[in-house]
Amino acid sequence: MKNFERVILPNGVRVILVPNAQSLATTVAVLVEAGSKYETKEINGISHFLEHMCFKGTTKRPRPIDIAGELDGLGAEYNASTGHEYTTYYAKVKNESFHQALDIVTDLYLHPTFDSGEIEKEKGVIIEEINMYEDLPQRRVNDLFFELVYGDQPAGWNIAGEKETVKKFTREDFLKYRAAHYLPQATTVVIAGGFDAAHAKRAVEAHFGMLARGEKGTKPKVVETQDRPRELVKFKESDQTHLVMGFRAFDLRDERRYALELLADILGGGMGSRLFQRVREELGAAYYVRAGADLFSDHGLIEMSAGVTHDKLRDVVGAGLEEFLRFTKEKVSEEDLDRAKRHVTGQFVLSLETSDTQGYYYGGQEVMGMPLQSPEEYVAKLQAVTAEEIQGVARNLFKNDALNLALIGPYKDASFLDILKV
Repeated sequence: MKNFERVILPNGVRVILVPNAQSLATTVAVLVEAGSKYETKEINGISHFLEHMCFKGTTKRPRPIDIAGELDGLGAEYNASTGHEYTTYYAKVKNESFHQALDIVTDLYLHPTFDSGEIEKEKGVIIEEINMYEDLPQRRVNDLFFELVYGDQPAGWNIAGEKETVKKFTREDFLKYRAAHYLPQATTVVIAGGFDAAHAKRAVEAHFGMLARGEKGTKPKVVETQDRPRELVKFKESDQTHLVMGFRAFDLRDERRYALELLADILGGGMGSRLFQRVREELGAAYYVRAGADLFSDHGLIEMSAGVTHDKLRDVVGAGLEEFLRFTKEKVSEEDLDRAKRHVTGQFVLSLETSDTQGYYYGGQEVMGMPLQSPEEYVAKLQAVTAEEIQGVARNLFKNDALNLALIGPYKDASFLDILKV
């Protein structure tokens, strides 16, 4: 069942409309193909910094308080986020405030002023954000895992950048980067919720129709090189060891992603998962333990993560490797497969209750260049996965020359390569 409409404006802006008459709220989101994978080493972090600066003043709303005050006055939920491959700006409001929300989000996206004084002040904010994540090992270890797997290329760099690079950014850097990436053919506008579709189309065209095309900057293809297990151990005095361990996988367009998603759910998708039972219930070694797949336009990962007691770290790593390997040796039971399908589809359907998640579901597909798939089509693909397909994916991926372990804990000159093998 098609419950969305896709429109392409003459200048290339893609518009996704997801109307829902029962929704009490409408979400306006603009997604642009600009993220850390589009950066060079010299400007690493600029995609994220630019996102911040769009909230610091526009030609129509010159002060940060003009933007925030107006959105607060609408009772809006609003923010922005930057990832490896795209940046998102959004506001979620009650239905009758849709046009005001569209005007504000469009304004900060299309008309930021990049005031030099605000840039200098925001450098301190960005640096403190980097410091904050450094003090959150549960979050920081994920950055280390990407650094370990991909090394010194954009896929392995920190999205927020490095402090020394952030300090050097100038207004000219932002203008140049924006001119190369914030272009109509790289822009997707998503509106989801209780709005009038005909009015919305006219409003979006009025706002975005005059945006001029340009030559879009590209991102380098990810280089995959590995021939043996790798580790990255970062010393930090802590009460827990935080780890991420996993394998290289495939990209988002690979049809095996449905089997991999179910595998990840069986492995560490909830309290009934194998890792939760092994690591938390049997070993009593962790409070959080989970698994998931991170798939991108030209690469991917399947990994587990956990925060564990120091003296059981080797036991947890060993248990995790055993559970990965188990998928290669035996097919999952029909009972486990059925439970995973019900769990994943149930969580997915629940997530679509709100206008923002409905919008992101379609917008994420569009900005990544995927054919738009309805929720029903997605569920059907999951339901069609077989135990043989899951085992086939595991046998293809879970090999020593794709295995990686990153961890943060009180370890100096320590190595775990002696047990890092499948």
